[in-house]
Amino acid sequence: MSKNPEAGLGWLGIARLGLVQSSLGAIVVLTTSTINRVMIVELSLLAVIPGVLVAWHYALQVLRPRWGHGSDTGGTRTPWIIGGMATLAAGGFLAAAAVWLTAQNFWAGMALAATAFTLIGIGVGAAGTSLLVLMAETVAQTRRPAAATIVWTMMIVGFIITSIVAGKLLDPFSLTRLVWVAGAITATAFVVSTLAVLGIEKSHAKPRAAKATDTAFREAIAGVWSDADARRFAIFIFMSMLGYSAQDLILEPFAGLVFQMTPGETTSLSGTQNSGVLTGMLLVGFAATLFGKAKGLALRNWTIAGCLGSALALIGLVAAAQAGPGWPLKPTVFALGFTNGVFAVAAIGSMFSAAVGENAREGVRMGLFGAAQAIAFGAGGFAGTVSADILKSLTGSNAISYGSVFAAEAALFIISAFLAMSIGQARSKANPLVLSAQHDLGG
Repeated sequence: MSKNPEAGLGWLGIARLGLVQSSLGAIVVLTTSTINRVMIVELSLLAVIPGVLVAWHYALQVLRPRWGHGSDTGGTRTPWIIGGMATLAAGGFLAAAAVWLTAQNFWAGMALAATAFTLIGIGVGAAGTSLLVLMAETVAQTRRPAAATIVWTMMIVGFIITSIVAGKLLDPFSLTRLVWVAGAITATAFVVSTLAVLGIEKSHAKPRAAKATDTAFREAIAGVWSDADARRFAIFIFMSMLGYSAQDLILEPFAGLVFQMTPGETTSLSGTQNSGVLTGMLLVGFAATLFGKAKGLALRNWTIAGCLGSALALIGLVAAAQAGPGWPLKPTVFALGFTNGVFAVAAIGSMFSAAVGENAREGVRMGLFGAAQAIAFGAGGFAGTVSADILKSLTGSNAISYGSVFAAEAALFIISAFLAMSIGQARSKANPLVLSAQHDLGG
C-alpha cells in the first residue's frame, strides 16, 4: 500500500473503509429491525415505544457537527471512528439486554433501552462523521463516485448478511438467545471495523492545517454556516433526503391498499425498488469514475439528474394512485429506486468534496451535512405516514392521500435539483480558487 498521501487511497483501502460502514450498518439494522420487531411482537409493546427510541437516536445526530469539530481539533479521525464504534457496539448489546430486562421489569427495561439508544445515536454520529471525513481526505477526486458506490453497497450487504445470520441464529427464539446473538454481532462488528481502519489515516491522510485546533466550536460552526455554499449544500441535503425517505414507510401500504397486493407481493415490490437503487448506484460509480472528466458526466449533473428523475418517478406514482391496478406499478417503483440510487451516490460523492474547505473544518462541515441527512431521515418517515393518515381521514380516499404525499416528495426533489444547480456558482465567479473543488460538483 502506497505511503504517499498524494496518490490517494487505493481500491483495497476504500474497501476497508467500506467494512467499517458495513459493521456500522450491521449493528444499526439489528436494533432498528430485529429488536424493534421483538418489542412489538414478542413483548406486545405499543409500536410507538420502539418508534420513539429510534427517533431519539436520530435526534441525537444534530450533535454531529460537534463530534466533527472534536476530530478536527484532535488532529486525527481514527480514534473517533474506533471510539464511536465501541459506543455503538455497547449500545447495540444493551438494546438487546433491555428487551430481556423489559420482560422482567418494564420500567427498568425502558430505562436501559433509553440508555442503549442514546449510546447508539452517539456512536453512529461520532463514528459515521469521522469515517466520511476520512474518506473525503484520503480518496482521490477521480475515485470518489466509485468510493461512494463501494462503501454504500457494502453497507447494504452488511444489512443483508446481518439479517440472514441473525435470523438463523435466533431460532429457536428466546430473549436470552437474542442477548447472546446481539453480543456476538456487535463484538464482531467492532473488531472488524477496528482492524479495517487501523493504519489508513497514518499512511494516506494529508497533514492538516493547525488553524482549526485552537478554534472554539461556536466559532467553527458559525464560520462554516457563514459559507454560502456549505449552508446551501446542507439545505440541499435536508430537502432531498426528506423527499428520499418520506416514502419508506408508505410504499408497501400504498401497494396493498390501492393495488390490493398481498404482503408477499409488497415485500417483492420493495425488493424491486432496492434492485433499482443498486443499479443506479453502480451506474454512477462506474460512469462518473471512468468518464468524470467530461463536464456533462460530473457529479453535480448526476445529482441534478437523479433529483429530477426521482421527481418524475414519484409523479408516476401519483398517476398510479389514480389509475389503480391497471398501472405498471413495478416498472414505476424500479424507476424510483434507480433514480434514487443515482441521486444518492452522486450526492454522497459531492458531499466529500463539499466537506473539504479552506479553513481546516472538514469535520464540522461533514457533521453539518450528516446532521441534515439524519434529521431528514428521522422526519421523513414520520411525516410521510402522518400526512397519509391525516389526508385519508379528511378525504376518505387512499388514492388521494398517498398520491398527495408522493406529489409533495416530487416537489421536494424539484426544489433540491434547483439547489444543486446553484451550488458553487456565486463563489466561482468571485474566487477562481474554488474552480478546482467546484469541478467535483460539476460546475
